[in-house]
Parts: sequence; C-alpha cells; structure tokens
Amino acid sequence: MAMVVAMCSVRPYTAADVNAWDALVGRSRNGNLLHRRGYMDYHADRFVDQSLIVERHGEPVAVFPANIRDNVVTSHGGLTYAGLVTTQALRAESTLGVFEQIASHYRALGVERVIYKAVPHIFHTYPAEEDLYALHRLGAQLKRRDLSSAIALRETFHFTQGRQRAVNKARKAGIGLHTSTDSADFHALLSEVLRKHDTRPTHSLAELRLLQSRFPQHLVLHEARRDGALLAGVLVYDLGKVAHTQYMAVSEEGRHLGALSLLLAELIGGVYANRAYFSFGISTEQEGRVLNGGLVTQKEYFGARAVVHDFYEWLL
Repeated sequence: MAMVVAMCSVRPYTAADVNAWDALVGRSRNGNLLHRRGYMDYHADRFVDQSLIVERHGEPVAVFPANIRDNVVTSHGGLTYAGLVTTQALRAESTLGVFEQIASHYRALGVERVIYKAVPHIFHTYPAEEDLYALHRLGAQLKRRDLSSAIALRETFHFTQGRQRAVNKARKAGIGLHTSTDSADFHALLSEVLRKHDTRPTHSLAELRLLQSRFPQHLVLHEARRDGALLAGVLVYDLGKVAHTQYMAVSEEGRHLGALSLLLAELIGGVYANRAYFSFGISTEQEGRVLNGGLVTQKEYFGARAVVHDFYEWLL
C-alpha cells in the first residue's frame, strides 16, 4: 500500500519570520551560518528577496533562501551556496511536492527560471540530497560547476615535503600566531594582494566588521605577525562540522618566511583539528570554465582534494 505523504505549503518569507527561519537553519541537515538571516541580510539593499518558507501543519520544515532579478530567481545571489535548507521532517516524496509548489509560486510571479546553487555535501550534517533528485525529475540542467578543495580531517592526509619545509622554516623565524578582533590590517593586506589580480574582497571592511560583530564565534581572524608587522592572515568561517577559509592573504615578507604555511598548519593540525573538514574554497574562474592551476595546487600541497559546487538551471 502506498504511503500517504502529508502535504506541505509554501509561502513568502517576511521579516516577522526571522526567528523561525534561524531556528530551522539551526536544526537543519544542510544549513549553516550563511543561511541565517543576520548573515544573508547584511547586504539586503543589493538584492530583492524572494525567499520562501515551507510549512507542514503550520510548522516550518524547510526554507529556501532566494532573490529575484528581472524574471530569474537565484538561490541566493549573495551566497556561495544555498538551495532548499531542510530538516529531517522533509523526505523524498514530500520534497518532490515542495519543488512543484515552488515552481507554481514563482510562475505566478512571472519567473521564467531558477538558478539553484546546491549546498555541497561536505556542509551537510546529515544526508540531504533529495533536492538534487527533485531537480533531475523536473528537468533542471547542470549549468556551472566550480571546483573547491577540502581536507577530510578525520582521514589520513599529508602535507607535501615542500610545504612541511616551509612550515619548519617559519617556525624558526620567530613568527607569532594569534586571533584578532580588528580586521583593518588584514583587510588592507587582502585588498593589496587582490589588487594585483584586478579584483577586490567581496566584503568591504565595514561589512566584514558588521558580520564579525554579529557572529564573533563563527568569523574568526587568525594572524601571523613578527615584530608587530602582519605577515599573513586567514579569516575562518567556523561552521561547526567544517572550518572554511573565507579569505587568505600573505605579504611578500610573509611569503618569503612561509608565514601562511605556518598559520594554515596550525589551523589544520591544531585549532580546527576536531572538525570533519577544512575547506579552502574555489579555485575556478569564469563560472567554472577555467581552473587556476597555481591556486588549486597550493591547496593540494596541504592534502586538500576536490569538492564541487554545482549550479543548476531550472526552467519553469
């Protein structure tokens, strides 16, 4: 006999839902800091929100972070990844129904397609890929794949000999490692490094300070200094299961001394050693079509290997 699946309903998110939204993200299988409204909404002025809440019997069972631009909905334009953030209450058959309701809701608004930025599996606290099956059933197509890198900290991994030599060299150079609550020096160094590549940090200094003030336990700045001078810095997003390096920067002197290698070695082998993964972020450009070989190799020297970030185009 076929199992009867309780129907879910889909409705737009409103500001009054903020506490219920954050509570659901906290108990979800695949949500984290990035999906909390205090993080999402720091740049709300740049995006027209079109997020949804999924309910069953009046209780939230999933949320869908999203914004709209012209006739396209993205999940979410201001986030690295999002997609349907679900609790244990949402199963395979009910997820199919939810996606059909999402489609109906957006069609009524004149939306023509959805760009779906799936949450990579390493950020799941429990298997949560019903959404990928639903997208397949609905004819969505993989349109972009970025390559990220991560170390599985609970498995065997190794630094290359060259990387280990750099760490040992830095240890002898009298470099001090510590955390900092003032990101001004780091943001200046990061901006200087990125300027050489004709780019700039995603977050301004003011935005970074705002996010650090909202989430001081989750956004942690680690620095390597000698004689007071900043040699290298890593801004870590502590997501619980995963420690993610949102930004890394090293000065020319720091590069010569191996300061960033020493800092990363301490984070990987010490500060965050009890996490499941240490994530370095993507090494691809031009929407995944170009691999930055030098960048990905530097991450692989620490033992990291590939994790993909997938983008689907779902025509409504």
